[in-house]
Amino acid sequence: MGSPALAIAWEFRQRHRWGLIALAGYLFALATIRLVIITPGQAVNLDAPAHFAVVVVVPLTTTFMYFLAVFSFGLAGDVAARQSMYPARMFALPVPTTALVGWPMLYGTAAMASLWLVSRPLILWPSGFDIPVIWPALLAAALLAWAQALTWMPYGLPGLRVIVATLWLAAIDAVVLLAIHYKIREAVMVAFLAPQIPLAYLAACFAVARARRGDVPDWRGLFTRGGQIADIVPRRRNRFPSTSGAQMWFEWRRHGRSLPALVAMVLPFELAMLFLARRDTPALVLYTLLGVLLTPPFMAAFAAATVRKSNPHARDSYGLTPFIATRPSTSASLIAATLKATVLSTLAAWLLVLVAIPLALTLSGTWPVVTKRTSQMVEVVGTLRATVIMLLVLSGLVASTWKQLVKSLYIGLSGREWVVKSSVFLTLSFLSMIGPAAQLLIEHRSARVALWNAVPWIPAVLVCAKMSAAAWVATRLYRSRVLSDRTLITGAACWLAAVLALYGLLVWLFSTPNLPHYFLALVAILAIPLARLSAAPLALEWNRHR
Repeated sequence: MGSPALAIAWEFRQRHRWGLIALAGYLFALATIRLVIITPGQAVNLDAPAHFAVVVVVPLTTTFMYFLAVFSFGLAGDVAARQSMYPARMFALPVPTTALVGWPMLYGTAAMASLWLVSRPLILWPSGFDIPVIWPALLAAALLAWAQALTWMPYGLPGLRVIVATLWLAAIDAVVLLAIHYKIREAVMVAFLAPQIPLAYLAACFAVARARRGDVPDWRGLFTRGGQIADIVPRRRNRFPSTSGAQMWFEWRRHGRSLPALVAMVLPFELAMLFLARRDTPALVLYTLLGVLLTPPFMAAFAAATVRKSNPHARDSYGLTPFIATRPSTSASLIAATLKATVLSTLAAWLLVLVAIPLALTLSGTWPVVTKRTSQMVEVVGTLRATVIMLLVLSGLVASTWKQLVKSLYIGLSGREWVVKSSVFLTLSFLSMIGPAAQLLIEHRSARVALWNAVPWIPAVLVCAKMSAAAWVATRLYRSRVLSDRTLITGAACWLAAVLALYGLLVWLFSTPNLPHYFLALVAILAIPLARLSAAPLALEWNRHR
């Protein structure tokens, strides 16, 4: 490469070209709908907030998050680690630190501003909506710049990066939302947002300079007193009576503690909102509790980045470490140890939540708000049904947390870069088409009627695809002898029992003539993971013997 600018630009283009192609396809589809399908002067009914959110907010937010991950190198590192997420191999480039920082920030800023300036004339805004021109682009660029600075900074504790970045970016968002609420002029918004980019640049230069010379603080020694006390307790000499126990301990030490640590760091800041609430503000209490309950599944998406990587210590490698590849264990036992570690990680995270919520409600004096809403629910649906609904919601959240950890396990364990990037490309392509598809449904009644008529067939087709994929995976597992016949039969029986149990609950909860039972059966089949989870040992076996 002739210059660092071209080298870093090639880096982004080479590694994320499929995502950029998906984004270009989305903009092309949006332009087609805007200029061809919707004729000039046609009335557009986007005044409904739900329509506006689906058509405008969801696609733009998805693209913004993708740019945030790409230009901060968030797809190449562990967000919960102490080390900087800036690729270490780029530290050896014969360029100053200012160039390593400046060019990614310049490309990211240009991409964010271009996204707004290109999509703004293509979006059908609600009538009477005052569309600003400059400051939304500055806001996106400022958020990206601070995200880059905070993710490239080395930290003294694992998971501290998530806390700092979330709080800082949320503070900027809060200031902007207050300015929108009080209808601050665009010139004032520009004056506030424009200095954020150079300030973030200075912070990023400081962060990358520290990371480049290997200066990573370690504050874990501040918490070693508990470990020293624990060392007094006598331990068994034969700690691992089996190889499976040792492997599960290794998986727990490698990535099992990430999710509980992230949840433990976020919970105090979320539950602090209860102390600001009063009994006359029940909405704030309920929204706070809702955010707390959604925290484990949300944080599990970050923790899954290390779970699904075959080599979590090599940022740019998709292969296995020699330690794992040459372990005297079968691929099935390695996957079983990983699944056990993720189950323990999920239970530990939810134990923290279930202990912290009652404690915070008691100390803040907001228990009456929760008991009042619970009593109202019991009066409407009955005690038994209300109890089952709450247990079902809690079980669904716990299962969703575990599913977030393991749903992409087979992709990362395959060890093929093209598999990983193809999955990202397909996901982004699907998300990018939500907005144009929703706008097409909103504007054309015939499309809505066709979709409504196809509702019974959509889950049926998905079930057929899922069962076909599961049959193909089971056949490959049987032929390759990765899993024994007994394991295959036991797994199938457990999956069938889970589907029947969920189907029975759904029939009991939604027993109405307007909702046929076969539709509930299809939902139950789709809800319980099967094909992707079964493909994990097959992918690991493929990776170990390539």
